Amino acid sequence: MRKLIIAGNWKMYKTIGETIELANALKRQLYDLGSETVDIVICPPFTSLSEAAEVVIESNIALGAQDMYWQEEGAFTGEVSAPMLKDAGVKYVIIGHSERRQFFSETNDSVNKKVKAALNYGLIPIMCVGESLKDREAGLTFKVLEDHVTGGLKDLGPEQVEKIIIAYEPVWAIGTGKTATPAQAQEAHKFIRDLVIKLYNKQTGELLRIQYGGSVKPENTKELMGQPDVDGALVGGASLKADSFSSIVKSSSEVKK
Repeated sequence: MRKLIIAGNWKMYKTIGETIELANALKRQLYDLGSETVDIVICPPFTSLSEAAEVVIESNIALGAQDMYWQEEGAFTGEVSAPMLKDAGVKYVIIGHSERRQFFSETNDSVNKKVKAALNYGLIPIMCVGESLKDREAGLTFKVLEDHVTGGLKDLGPEQVEKIIIAYEPVWAIGTGKTATPAQAQEAHKFIRDLVIKLYNKQTGELLRIQYGGSVKPENTKELMGQPDVDGALVGGASLKADSFSSIVKSSSEVKK
């Protein structure tokens, strides 16, 4: 059985002080939730990672970063490497988020390089895939997903893929208030899982955890998480408040699969 994983992507929000406050509030509200039920991850901005790590150390909350560069070190002004993230206490890293693709020219090739670098340094990549509204309306959803998945996983072996989290995020549902219906989410997740089975093998596809990301709220959590191929959520806006993110995590932990 695949354990659910709920990750909060804080994007470009929260100062160091605000990060400490929110992380402490989450720790208080989620302290009694067993780690065997659901993996909990928060992804603050780079400037707050070290302070967040100090707050969540020895708790049931893991730390994630929002991006990384594939080189270990070098003259790459403004970039952050996997060893730097490890040193800051990071366990997970979001790679290829649609906003990175849209605003910062992220490509399948760069995603693939970052995924490989993350795995090489023992980080768990949360690799994002998903179609735009234009793609969906043109009937290209599966074509886009196949392109993102195959490109992001290029030259990786099954043992490596089994360590990765894939986050399906329909771009048209991010920050818009629109949410894919549970049936739409399940359809896309099943396509991704079947594709990974085709590319690798049945075991790898069945072990792979696939999150849904796109205006996840406490009100729609249980129905989304109850879908057979939805293994968690990558939460945006609702992760910026302790009550809403805690509610999503707790609701997810109550879903029996």
